[in-house]
Amino acid sequence: MLGFILKSIVNSLRTLGTTLKVPDLRKKILLTFLLVCVYRLGSYIPTPGINAKALAEFLEGLVKARGGTLFNIMDLFSGGNISRATIFALGIMPYISASIIIQLLCAVIPYLEKLAKEGEAGRKKILQYTRYLTVLLSIIQSFFIGLWLENPAHFEGVNMVLFKGWGFRLLTILTLTSGTAFIMWLGEQITEYGIGNGSSFIITVGIISRIPTALQLLFSLASPFDISKSEIKPLALLFLGIMMIAVIVAVIMLTQGQRKIPVQYAKRIIGRKVYGGQSTYIPLRINHASVIPIIFASSILMFPRTIAGLVGGGAFDTFARWLEHGRFLYTTTYALLIIFFCYFYTAITLNPIELADNMKKYGGFIPGVRPGKPTAEYFDFILTRITLPGAIFLAIIAVLPELISGALRIHYMIASFFGGTSLLIMVGVMLDSIRLIESQLLMRHYDGFIKSGRIKGRR
Repeated sequence: MLGFILKSIVNSLRTLGTTLKVPDLRKKILLTFLLVCVYRLGSYIPTPGINAKALAEFLEGLVKARGGTLFNIMDLFSGGNISRATIFALGIMPYISASIIIQLLCAVIPYLEKLAKEGEAGRKKILQYTRYLTVLLSIIQSFFIGLWLENPAHFEGVNMVLFKGWGFRLLTILTLTSGTAFIMWLGEQITEYGIGNGSSFIITVGIISRIPTALQLLFSLASPFDISKSEIKPLALLFLGIMMIAVIVAVIMLTQGQRKIPVQYAKRIIGRKVYGGQSTYIPLRINHASVIPIIFASSILMFPRTIAGLVGGGAFDTFARWLEHGRFLYTTTYALLIIFFCYFYTAITLNPIELADNMKKYGGFIPGVRPGKPTAEYFDFILTRITLPGAIFLAIIAVLPELISGALRIHYMIASFFGGTSLLIMVGVMLDSIRLIESQLLMRHYDGFIKSGRIKGRR
């Protein structure tokens, strides 16, 4: 295992060295780095009218008392901007939510479905709708954040706002919505001119920015220079290190795992040319939904707590306490919701009938399966079978931080890097970025990727 890791590090460093020799890729990497720096600088500009220090202390106490909450997950996605009450407090999440909503609506609204099939022009139109919805969601979220901050009852009587009223609410809406719109623009620039998907890259940068804080916290808890003050035993540290490697390998397997469906295309004669006749495959991913089921499940489980805070007292408040982090009911419901949303999202975004029709249109067929309805049923059978282990595995990865934090009694910020949304996003984005860079290098036929140094048939 150690040899494999060292070999992977050496290959990654070699790939990076080769990448910097390519002018186009060097420009893309430099532009991505500069845009990320702009994003990180904006993460330290405070929102006017908010007591940022008191808010950070309150959220820190909330995490210690209840473990990870939806605010903690949102703070993780925003790179700590919520706890610091900066102009980027909403982060890229409104854009991600708008993209998911538009993607789901494309499957049920005929007009959007038609636009999705119109190629580049339709894609630009859908992107424009996504931007409008992002701004609308940002306005709604920032308004409720302003109302939430104005009420001292939510913060144990501490005033988080320096001046209350519509002036503060409108200023909060303007500031946070503008910050989200700017982050959305940064993400689009990275997608178009940089490396990888911009929105995913920004989320990953926000998560990585919290690693030094988590390591510092782990160091203070371990207290290696004074064992008497150590809150984590050496065996627990060793166990965490082994688990970290095992979980990363498991997440890579989950992210990369796919079922390859063989497809044969019949020969077609058009004019004087012969098309088709080749064999290929359709890759069906085990975890097609990625981290979206975790986001959906976390949001739904936050509703009872939110409603209980608005209503106050009664049986509903008791039920909401049962669904707090660390409780058995919460963990079980969380895992079941993740499995449900894995099937739901896969069924919405991957249509077996459409796959079968497209194959039939271009003369493709699966060996041993008749085209048309039997092919669609075959796809549906395969998707049902491969989604179940992927969904169960995703649920286990998602609840690992909760289990580790409760069993070893360590801070949730440290435990969150041993599974859950943060690790899935980091691994997925890094693998996509490496794959994109390697594909760019392979197009230029660089040594080190093609062993012979020359493509067959070239002189």
